[in-house]
Amino acid sequence: MRAKDLRDVPLADALKPADDDPVVIPEQRARIDAIIAEHSAKPGATMVILNEIQAQIGHLSKPMQNYIAEKLRVPLKDIFGVITFYSFFTMKPRGKHRVAFCLGTACYVSGAEMLIEKTQQILDVKLGDTTPDRKFTIEACRCIGACSQAPAILIDDNVHGRLTPDKMTSVLRKYEKV
Repeated sequence: MRAKDLRDVPLADALKPADDDPVVIPEQRARIDAIIAEHSAKPGATMVILNEIQAQIGHLSKPMQNYIAEKLRVPLKDIFGVITFYSFFTMKPRGKHRVAFCLGTACYVSGAEMLIEKTQQILDVKLGDTTPDRKFTIEACRCIGACSQAPAILIDDNVHGRLTPDKMTSVLRKYEKV
């Protein structure tokens, strides 16, 4: 859930683990413990710690948030607040490749919505979700700074511009093999 989706959800309900949330497995605990040990003495380390954990594990599930809050000795609501405020944090595992559709003005008026619709059709997944094989996660984002190439998308760290719905299949194929 993104922060804007949580306005009508009581905090206690938002913090409850979903049935499909995994527990924090021992390997994850070891990684989290090492990251916290490395950074916790520094002032304002929460962002650095969360960023590093997500970089290594791929997401920040609710059970992980509980564990992190306990280890840092901070209220869970503080960890949850940071994760839901900043759009680059995710509570769900992402696919190997993150496909981000630019919804900045230039891309939006140049057909970004058509690219999203075509990609949803190709991958049989909705915006914000991950394919069952975990190869792709498709998301919307703000301007990616490629206005001169509108409409543009970002796959991992690669910008693909001047796209049409017909070009989406060939662009995605390049990443299926990687």
